[in-house]
Amino acid sequence: MLTDEQIAAMTPAERGELIRRLARPTDELKPARWFMRRMREFRVVLMVGSVAVLVPWIAYLAVSLPRVYVAHNWDRTWVGFDILLLVMLMTTALLGFLRRQLLILTAFATGLLLICDAWFDVMTAHGDEVFWSLGLALAIELPLAAVLMIGALQLLRLSAARLWNLDGGTHSWQIQLPMPHQHADEAVRRRATIRRQRVLQ
Repeated sequence: MLTDEQIAAMTPAERGELIRRLARPTDELKPARWFMRRMREFRVVLMVGSVAVLVPWIAYLAVSLPRVYVAHNWDRTWVGFDILLLVMLMTTALLGFLRRQLLILTAFATGLLLICDAWFDVMTAHGDEVFWSLGLALAIELPLAAVLMIGALQLLRLSAARLWNLDGGTHSWQIQLPMPHQHADEAVRRRATIRRQRVLQ
């Protein structure tokens, strides 16, 4: 058993390696390692396929959509969107109060919704409404979106830094997922096996 003094004497690299080697083996997790690998491959293929389909679709819309269009259910569309935005804001506030990790996801998603809200407000405005929509976007929606999204990235960096998984010059987009590490899993399994043998003796 390591003492507090021994841990304090470790370098950051040694602490990071220790945490990785003590991680719970994926054999004890559900889903299993092979399922996680297959799902990752499926998601990558799905995203690449979506990009391949979306690019020509955007080009088609750019040349085919009219500049003026009479929209149906206009009131329900905006009320429904604002209700969704309200629910996300309330959920983010609650998760922040409870200090739950899911806050990172809801805060970032809420920021994206605010950006979408500002975009459609400005782009669908007409006449004097353009100045009001632009002012609302610049004064409230976009600053609030920046606070939420930057805050989510800061929490992500904090979580990674506490696990010694973040170097000084590492950007948020460079943080790797805590995927299974074969050598670490083997080390933990060996220790568990030794402990069981001691108990049996």
